[in-house]
Amino acid sequence: TKQTTAANGASEDAGAFHKKLIASPTLDAVQKHIAHTRTNIHYHLTMPWSDMGVRLLPTAMYPEYYKQITEAETEFHRLVNDFLQAYSWAQAQAQARLGNLFSSDDYPSVEIVSSKFRFRHAQTPIPEVGDFRLNIGTEAQETLRQQYAAHYAQQYQSAMGDVWERTYDALKKMSERLDYTDSDNKKIFRDSLVDNVRDMLGLLSKFNITGDAKMRRAKVKIESALLGITPDALREDDDLRLDTKSKVDALLKEF
Repeated sequence: TKQTTAANGASEDAGAFHKKLIASPTLDAVQKHIAHTRTNIHYHLTMPWSDMGVRLLPTAMYPEYYKQITEAETEFHRLVNDFLQAYSWAQAQAQARLGNLFSSDDYPSVEIVSSKFRFRHAQTPIPEVGDFRLNIGTEAQETLRQQYAAHYAQQYQSAMGDVWERTYDALKKMSERLDYTDSDNKKIFRDSLVDNVRDMLGLLSKFNITGDAKMRRAKVKIESALLGITPDALREDDDLRLDTKSKVDALLKEF
């Protein structure tokens, strides 16, 4: 950074320069897989719980989560192994790519690089409200129980709110993409536009950890709105598209 700013007559706080030590498609594949696993498996199949990043995994969702996360772990190790096998070649390419910026000291051994990759997941049960094994007075125990109950009630409410928000976003996107007639410029949408909303039906059921009646009714209404709907039919049938959008808009107002 100092060399770059000095060469251009700029002050040291003008910017920062970082070397990209490795340019390898095998490393890119690892990073993309990590992002996919975190977003499309871990976040998608769980609910927010604590500020520290812990997520709530409903019991009904556990089999699907465990299946997908273990498959993702297996794929992660395969991709990492591909990168480690290509590491020496990527290092040689870096020497040509970086020119005078190359320094062999920047590249640890493959064994050290291997130790930098980890994939971990663990599940712990939520304690019961009355589970206080503390040597304190009865009055203090009752106060703690009340605080504990209030805290977890708020956590559950926040988790359920995340489900509502995800469902709303899926419906809102569907409404926006269906907002045209054959005489207008057609809006392009993928099959996932319908699949994403249908996917929320399973989440509304399995994520309904408090047995919320409103969430059950919302699931039934969404199922009704999508009955017999296919992406191709929406693209080809102007009336069906407008009718579906009308139903989706009505659901959005309820949300």
